[in-house]
Amino acid sequence: MKGVELYARVRFAVQIEGVSQRYGRGSIIVSSNLPFDDWTGVFGSERLTGALLDRLTHHVHTLEMNGDSYRLKQSKQRQRRM
Repeated sequence: MKGVELYARVRFAVQIEGVSQRYGRGSIIVSSNLPFDDWTGVFGSERLTGALLDRLTHHVHTLEMNGDSYRLKQSKQRQRRM
C-alpha cells in the first residue's frame, strides 16, 4: 500500500469514527459535489463507504442541487474581462 493510500484510509477511518460518535446525538452537515454512487471511488472501500453512508443517510434531509457553479460562472466572467 502506498503512503498516499494509507493516509487516505487512516483519514477515512477517523471520519467514520467521528460520524459514528455523533450518530444519533446531533446534526451533521456534509457537502459534496459527488453523487453517493461515486463515494466508494474516493474512499476506496465499498464496505466502509456503505457503513458511512448508512449512518449519514438515516433520518436525513438530502438536498440535491443541480445547476451551474457560481464560482465557475464568476471565473469565466473575469477571464472575459481580461
